[in-house]
Amino acid sequence: MNYPFWDIPHLGSGWVIGLIAIFHVMISQFAVGGGFYLPLAERKALRMTDPALRADWLKQLASHSKFFLVLTAVFGTVSGVGIWFAIGLTHPEATSTLIHNFVFGWAMEWVFFMVELTTIAVYYYTWNRVPEKLHLKVGWVYAGASVATLIIINGILSFMLTPGDTWIGVAGTGHEASKFWNAFFNPTYWPSLLLRTCVCASLAGIWALITASRIDGDKHPELKTSKVQWSVKWLVPSFVAMPFLMIWYYAMVPASQRALLTLGIDTINSGTFSTVTRMALIIIVTSATIIWVAYFLAYRNPKEFNLAHAIAVLLLALMATGAGEYSREMLRKPYVIGRWMYSNGVRVPYVSRINTQGYLADSNWVWNGSASSYSRGEAIFRGECGSCHTLQGYRPLAHLLEGRDRANIHNFIVMLHENKADSPYRKFMPPMVGTEQDVNDLTDFLNAQVNPLQSAQKPLLTAQK
Repeated sequence: MNYPFWDIPHLGSGWVIGLIAIFHVMISQFAVGGGFYLPLAERKALRMTDPALRADWLKQLASHSKFFLVLTAVFGTVSGVGIWFAIGLTHPEATSTLIHNFVFGWAMEWVFFMVELTTIAVYYYTWNRVPEKLHLKVGWVYAGASVATLIIINGILSFMLTPGDTWIGVAGTGHEASKFWNAFFNPTYWPSLLLRTCVCASLAGIWALITASRIDGDKHPELKTSKVQWSVKWLVPSFVAMPFLMIWYYAMVPASQRALLTLGIDTINSGTFSTVTRMALIIIVTSATIIWVAYFLAYRNPKEFNLAHAIAVLLLALMATGAGEYSREMLRKPYVIGRWMYSNGVRVPYVSRINTQGYLADSNWVWNGSASSYSRGEAIFRGECGSCHTLQGYRPLAHLLEGRDRANIHNFIVMLHENKADSPYRKFMPPMVGTEQDVNDLTDFLNAQVNPLQSAQKPLLTAQK
């Protein structure tokens, strides 16, 4: 426990990351898919033989590129910085590992990102100011830079689920960076990349429907029909290929993580209908609804397709994207980096040492010699439980342990500490690490939250040395 804690009451710090990330993914993947949508749409317009329709298409694309610029360059950039801020505070150990292991990858991603920002600005501001062929080339440069960022980020994100045996073999030796490419092209890299590519293409079409839906169908029937129908077609490859890619992806996921599909992990008594399973069903239902709406309301009746319809499709896409990102996060349980670091920041090889020395042995944030059991228990709760649980909000331990007395709470923590192979919690919760004193301290703290009237409240003594 070498860091202070970023405590977000009720919501929990993990959901701060989640909310920012879902919003960011919706935009960042649109930045990739839309990066191809714009030059392909422009090329299509330039090849049209009808001068009036050609001019209308180019004018509408210029408007769409402004929407694209503001959404990706402003909101996408700000939310991206927000993710870095949130993960650095919530998971400093994991963030440190990613930076040290992929510093070259992050540097290259930022180079391509700067190319993205530059070229999309040039692309928008040079409409009708430079030759058409040159303008189109600028669009292709942006598309290339955006897909390069996807290629790099995908390697880092998939590494967190499946770092691979080669990297695990050197983890903790100081030579992790020497296995950069093994970690980057990890077992789930390729199915994940193709899945994200499909999502990018779909989001390009869905976001394009937002601007296309605002075209006046009475004044420009041919333009609106062609734009709406062409945008809908961007959804087709994704929904055809995605089921097969999902099967491939889950086949590459470790068996221990695939077990989460059938294990209840949302609450203690949720049965076997797991959160990952729920998210999978949400993806299926929302995706099927998107297909239905896109075909019957957009493709077959493009002139009547309005902004409300487009926003409905976008919200469904947001739900599907959020469910997909949530499932990806949940599949990593009980790790934040597969087989190397638990979701609470404890490194797997350090468990036995912490069990001997104590969880707070190296802490700079608690007065170990004089702090009360309650105070030490609070510090242990924040370090070992706080990344996934709150006391009274999201996944509230006070509620989950409600009705238990101190002995029962102690037995539950002992079960988590022993982490036996037959424990159902082993599949999605890190072991409770520390000494017997740590177990008792955590018990005292949680008992004070669950049974405040029966527990003597003690003053909070946690502080920095």
